[in-house]
Amino acid sequence: MLARLLFANRLCSKVAGLLLAITSWSLHAQPAMDAWFEEFKQSASDEELYRFLYGMPKGGDLHNHMSGSIRTEWFLELALAQQQRGYEYYTRVRINNCRTYGTTNDFGDDPYLLLFLNLQQSNWEKLPECERNEFVRLQEMTEEQKQGWLNSMRLDQPWEGRDEFFQTHWQRMNDLYVNPYLDADSLVRNMQEFGKEGLLYLEPQIDVQGYLRPDGTPFTPDEVADIHRARLQDADAVATGVQVRLQLSLLRFLPNAEEQLKWLYEFVYNNRDLWVAVNMVGREDNDKGHPLRFLATLRELRHKYHSVKLSIHAGEVDEPNAHVRDTLLLGADRIGHGVNLITDDDTMRLMRHGPYLVEINLISNLLLQYVSDYSQHPFPEYLRTGIPVALSTDDRGMWDSNMSDEFFVAVKEFNLSWPELVQLSRNSLTYSFAPAPMKQQLLATFDNNIAKFAEAVVATPASAQTDAAVSYGFVCKRYQLCRW
Repeated sequence: MLARLLFANRLCSKVAGLLLAITSWSLHAQPAMDAWFEEFKQSASDEELYRFLYGMPKGGDLHNHMSGSIRTEWFLELALAQQQRGYEYYTRVRINNCRTYGTTNDFGDDPYLLLFLNLQQSNWEKLPECERNEFVRLQEMTEEQKQGWLNSMRLDQPWEGRDEFFQTHWQRMNDLYVNPYLDADSLVRNMQEFGKEGLLYLEPQIDVQGYLRPDGTPFTPDEVADIHRARLQDADAVATGVQVRLQLSLLRFLPNAEEQLKWLYEFVYNNRDLWVAVNMVGREDNDKGHPLRFLATLRELRHKYHSVKLSIHAGEVDEPNAHVRDTLLLGADRIGHGVNLITDDDTMRLMRHGPYLVEINLISNLLLQYVSDYSQHPFPEYLRTGIPVALSTDDRGMWDSNMSDEFFVAVKEFNLSWPELVQLSRNSLTYSFAPAPMKQQLLATFDNNIAKFAEAVVATPASAQTDAAVSYGFVCKRYQLCRW
């Protein structure tokens, strides 16, 4: 009897929550806007559709690697600005064959045969003279070298793909991303640009270990955390209107990943004012990081810590497997990518209308060749069978894209309706790891923003064509929507 009562209470609670969401949805999914949007899609040019989606209020970005979300033009600007803090950066522009055969490490921590690898001065000075001569200061690059540098950390050529991304982009970045001030400045720069697109919430992955001062001595994790806290209090950060909570990431295939996971859980628990979750990242085709490796460790951690959320990259592989199912067993509330969930019928049924969200990254999945064409992408199947999904940007700096691009691809390739567009943004807030009071406020703000937007568009259709829209490289190359 007690078990039945508990089940009934849980069911009533879920139904009440669903009715509240439906009531809120009904208030804002105005029939006039539904009809207007269907007609608009039929008559609008791609540029008009893009301008509309850029100006449309949005929810949050839940799957965002901050180190991969800095457009290279911003990266260069921010790196040069670090001179005022004593940082000087060098980049490799030539190979002098300084190392003898058998000593190079092409794809490890020290990839010698890699142009545009970046070092801060303290590490550049440790090199032998021959290797130092391979580098120039960032501000001394020729125009040709500068263009090569800008192209080196984005996937902008048709022959580039998964291996280029995983084995060169992050390695080239190198010392640029162990400066906590540059890190915090890049977060604010992203907040500013996302704010222009109408985004309310950002939950990026920003780590706290391995950061260096200009002289090469390390910052403590607590010092790095305090630098980010202080930067988010600055007027330009507050003015964006974008709320932020952070995740820590675990490179899942490291030999010591279990011990690192324990450290990350403890740090998030002790810094819950800003960090909310741990995220397992890294190539899933490296089986050393398979999900069930961490089952015992996570069960141990849940004996000790509360209020630490878990999101895990799963299903970002070519072959069918049970990684998404196993990830749910680990305790994850959100699944990053989930491309091959479509191959697991039982888990598909489990996730329909359920508590687990799939973070959809349309541009990432195409450029990293997990789908060769959007006709292969399972996103519309998830969306239209009731599996909770939200659009996110992943490594938008390396894709040269933004959140509006994700919405544009979704509408253009899958004929989304107005209610579906609204639901995607509401999902990104509902399934965020934001504290409950913040989440409620974000949802209320979004509902108000989207209702006002819809009302204005129906009354004055020309108001949908914002002049503030900015497009970047991805939609320029794929859809010929070059920045205007």
